[in-house]
Amino acid sequence: MAAAGIRSHEGVTASPAGHPHVAPTSFWALTLGSIGVVYGDIGTSPLYALKESLAAATGHAGSSALTREMVLGVASLILWALIIIVTLKYVVLVLRADNNGEGGTLSLVTLAQRALGAAAGATIVLGMVGASLFYGDAIITPAISVLSAVEGLKLVTPAFDPYVVPLSLAILITLFAAQRFGTAGVASLFGPLTAFWFLVMALGGLMHILDDPGIIAAISPTYGLGFLAGHGTAGLHALGAVFLSVTGAEALYADLGHFGRAPIRTAWLGLVFPALAINYLGQGAMLLAAPEGLENPFFLLYPAWALLPMVILATAATVIASQAVITGAFSISQQAMHLGVIPRFRVLRTSETEKGQIYIPLINWLLLFAVILLVVLFESSSALAAAYGIAVTGDMVITSCLLFIVAWKFWRWSPTVAGLVIAPFLAIELVFLSANVLKIPQGGWFPLLTGTGLFILMRTWRKGTHLLAEITYRDRPPLAEFIRTAEQSTVPRVPGTAIFLTGNAQDVPAALLHNLKHNKVLHEKNIILTVVTEEVPRLRDESRVTTEKLSDRFSRVTVRFGFMEHPNVPKALKAADFDLENASFFLSRRALQASPDAGLPLWEDYIFIPLARSASDVSDQFCIPEDRAVEVGARVAI
Repeated sequence: MAAAGIRSHEGVTASPAGHPHVAPTSFWALTLGSIGVVYGDIGTSPLYALKESLAAATGHAGSSALTREMVLGVASLILWALIIIVTLKYVVLVLRADNNGEGGTLSLVTLAQRALGAAAGATIVLGMVGASLFYGDAIITPAISVLSAVEGLKLVTPAFDPYVVPLSLAILITLFAAQRFGTAGVASLFGPLTAFWFLVMALGGLMHILDDPGIIAAISPTYGLGFLAGHGTAGLHALGAVFLSVTGAEALYADLGHFGRAPIRTAWLGLVFPALAINYLGQGAMLLAAPEGLENPFFLLYPAWALLPMVILATAATVIASQAVITGAFSISQQAMHLGVIPRFRVLRTSETEKGQIYIPLINWLLLFAVILLVVLFESSSALAAAYGIAVTGDMVITSCLLFIVAWKFWRWSPTVAGLVIAPFLAIELVFLSANVLKIPQGGWFPLLTGTGLFILMRTWRKGTHLLAEITYRDRPPLAEFIRTAEQSTVPRVPGTAIFLTGNAQDVPAALLHNLKHNKVLHEKNIILTVVTEEVPRLRDESRVTTEKLSDRFSRVTVRFGFMEHPNVPKALKAADFDLENASFFLSRRALQASPDAGLPLWEDYIFIPLARSASDVSDQFCIPEDRAVEVGARVAI
């Protein structure tokens, strides 16, 4: 047996947890759940979006510099950002671009690759950049959302000031710890609470629109355009903060697999958008009547007796807001595994009926670590506001570029029509991106630094796995030729059955080659086994295992599982009448060694090798008993 090292990840990741059959989740239950999980992020933007936008417009000079033109202009920009970017682009258009029910940047990459074929090389790079930026958003959103709500306690009494950061950290740790219960479990609690939050927000706005009914004029886009035209650099800074009102749109798309297109659209048009619009108009009307409320216009919408309950409700809402990007990060991570840009980690399925509802423990705890670091570094929501936006705008720009390819090549639109539809969104997002670039020195460097680091990790993993596959298969003979030679060879035959796992049923498994090389024996029966995960929850036993006889001693077997099934390979083979009493499972194992001459630079070796060691174990994935598993392989310089 070769020295210890890295197990090869041959086969397909399958669900490690199965569940009994349950009835499909109802449409209205999914709609209510989507309000809690999908719209939690964008639903807490009123806590800080208008305040930060007007602070940027006044140069942080406070209410003394606030003008009627500023309030109407910024309110108009926020409303039209919600209409154009969220409603028209994401809810109407982007949600159409699902890959077997899944959304997110990498779903667009998959669709684009499918349409472009061999010419799709650049799309995977765009996808890696987009995914890296989304992870940056997934780190910042929980931090800024929870901090902004807990800071409301300072309006109750300044004595709470020293406890804002510790309390925020305690809330965030609790939230991430709850992820193991699954999206459905979280949504059942978060949905009704967030629906109540939107209703209360709408009520707060309605109570103040009559403070100055002239705020209704902000519905006209001319006020927003006039504000930008008349305020130069200050207008651009304000525009960067206006973008805070639409953060959460990318999470909306990434969470598509958790709830489905129709429930997400119904929730937005029926409750979320109207409540947001009314609340922003209410804040604007209050500020037109009382500019001194700029310190915290959201909480000042409510009477003094309701302040503490609103802070508590807002804190709960911001915890829920974090859920949107966390579940989105799980979905993006799973897609990244399928595309081969990150290692295969353990994926837990948390729903019998919704195949997109998953939980990835390692991603969950890495996100928590990064969020804690961010809260400790920045300490306040205003400081974090400068870091927020640049990652999301960059991700949106990439989404628009990929959407053009999908519309043109996959949906079969003419390039002219695709360009006319996508170009306005792209132009607006490029303006937002330019505005957010101004915030790099104040904190925008953080998502850029995070995204760059993650992109390097993804690129190194993809490059390393391709190189490793090239080294692995370089000297392997074709399967038919190998079987012919093995049948005619004089190597000793030993009793029993050897089962060799492989991800490609057309190639000679590495474990088979190394078993011959190291042990110099051939079993009486040899099975080349491939595991496949199908796009259905469960399979009938009669369609699970297929067998093809290749020669007297060799057979090719494929075992299929539904995405919700426990991938128990020995159990599946026994159910198909395979005799496993005298069978052993052979797994290939590669001990990776850094080498400056093998293909990767040394600095990439020191990234790739730990990543490979962190990937999930094949024998654990497929429930292969330790006393039945034999690991063989060799050291590989890379």
